[in-house]
Amino acid sequence: MHPDIHSFYIPVMGTAFTIESPVKVAKYGISSVISSVDDLLIEKMRKFHCKLAGREYIPIDKYDHDARARRITAYLNLLNGVVKDQFAKLKASAFQAGTEITKYFELLSDSSALKQRYKTMLSITDPAAKKQAQTELRSAIRPGSIDLNIMTKLDRMNFDKSGTPLPAEYSDALAALRGFANSDLTAAIVFSAGFNGRLYSYVEQFKDFHADESGFLKKKIVIKVSDFRSAHTQGKFFAKKGLWVSEYRVESGLNCGGHAFGQGGSLMGPNLEEFKLKKQELIAELFEIYNKALAGKGKPTFSDPHPLRITAQGGVGTAQEHNFILDYYGIDAVGWGTAFLLVPEATTVDPQTLERLCRADQDDLYLSDVSPLGVPFSNLRTSSSEQTKMERIRSNRHGSPCFKGLLATNTEFTDTPICVASRAYQKKKLQQLESQALDPEAYQKAYEKIVNKSCICNDLGGAAILAHDLVEPNEAGATPAICPGPNLAYFSRIVSLQEMVDHIYGRNSITNDTPRPNMFISELKLNIDYLESEINELKTMLSEQSTKYLKAFRSKLLDGVSYYQNLLDRMHDVTSEYRLRMLAELQVQHAKLQAMVQKYEGVFA
Repeated sequence: MHPDIHSFYIPVMGTAFTIESPVKVAKYGISSVISSVDDLLIEKMRKFHCKLAGREYIPIDKYDHDARARRITAYLNLLNGVVKDQFAKLKASAFQAGTEITKYFELLSDSSALKQRYKTMLSITDPAAKKQAQTELRSAIRPGSIDLNIMTKLDRMNFDKSGTPLPAEYSDALAALRGFANSDLTAAIVFSAGFNGRLYSYVEQFKDFHADESGFLKKKIVIKVSDFRSAHTQGKFFAKKGLWVSEYRVESGLNCGGHAFGQGGSLMGPNLEEFKLKKQELIAELFEIYNKALAGKGKPTFSDPHPLRITAQGGVGTAQEHNFILDYYGIDAVGWGTAFLLVPEATTVDPQTLERLCRADQDDLYLSDVSPLGVPFSNLRTSSSEQTKMERIRSNRHGSPCFKGLLATNTEFTDTPICVASRAYQKKKLQQLESQALDPEAYQKAYEKIVNKSCICNDLGGAAILAHDLVEPNEAGATPAICPGPNLAYFSRIVSLQEMVDHIYGRNSITNDTPRPNMFISELKLNIDYLESEINELKTMLSEQSTKYLKAFRSKLLDGVSYYQNLLDRMHDVTSEYRLRMLAELQVQHAKLQAMVQKYEGVFA
């Protein structure tokens, strides 16, 4: 978490796509986040990178004591060691064309103070002064952070080899936290997908999350949030335990990749505005609670709050949008995800999937219901995972072999949890469906809801497996799934890390010719479409609660339209043509929303 190196970071993507991003980009000061979900994949990647780095690899078997936590610790320590070695070599390289240290500085934003110092050094003619300036530059640079993401809702209980349930601290989420806490990283844990009281309470047990007397935090807490209320609630929970949340990462629920949380019409623009207006109020309130908790525990208190960052991610696609979010909302950094899937120097995607991403258009990218979690999932129609699933459906072989069981949570037919994408579950569920004698339309709807689920816990790791040829002799071949956001439609070619960073900082543009609306308009459109799908899902079984939910959803979208209409006058760094186009797009979405409200007036009455 180094806010003064780059104004962007690479968020977690799937289980495989950022699994080794730190060894690709951290040496250049770029922070990235890896997933903790799939410790089997993590172990494979540790074996691969140990060999690559010439380090000893000692396997950790899945049934070894505390295997999941130990695998995560071992992999994070390996990454940390590799990045430290890379960075030491980078610092020692000469300031010449083509060297690593030159690349480090060339990647920086032209407006950064460090870049300005670098340019000044280049203009110095006196050899002694130049050498001194170079020494000072070497001392000023740092590697990017190696952060770990935990999906808080993926907290499956685990069993030993004999099938006996393990104690609560060996659940997936708690084991992942312990794995991170026991690592030698100075980095951040990123909590996503909602509140988990048991997990959050567990954080208090690890000293690295507690500030030392100087206020230094070796391990920081970052929380992905949908809105200010969520940040306030979760921040208070931690503060009451004497723990400081260092960053709130505001995410656009539907305008990002991976699992897409609808958030009931909550929009990024209004959310960021609330953070802008209330950030200092939030810091003051949390700091008071935090200090009170420390005093109650007999620990030293602090005279000033620790740093607190607000960052944002989801749907950003141009330098103009990047700068507007930073400047207007006072955001500390912006997450760039989907576009980085086309940067092999930064992420891990197998060649075939990479080619399919380059060819993907707007029709290939859709919000699907393939996730066993029951949460909408950004999907690519042409992925190997989707093609394999459709072939199974055509062959009447519904469901997937359950290789990993990471999403095995259903006990409808079994005592031991199984996954709803598995062959075992879908066979039983389809037999149940056959016995219900539904009319053809209802049957087809129910049938599709069952068979559409995909084995994403295995398939999301497939890209790394294929990219590095990690398929073991006794394993089936990988069929990669991938989860790009809708933003991918505007990027159509593989690019270098330099090209991607130049695009972010406005030094070039790598978008294609597809007309691209402003990110806020894209998010609004996605939410309007999602509201209609929610209405169609709920209209036959409306309750007081669901009616209240749909009305609140509609109201938030109408408020959002008003907010964006007013925001246009405050967008000073755009052309009048851009502003007029955005206004026209906003009016189209407003009209669409009003027409939908009229169409379903019975729902909103």
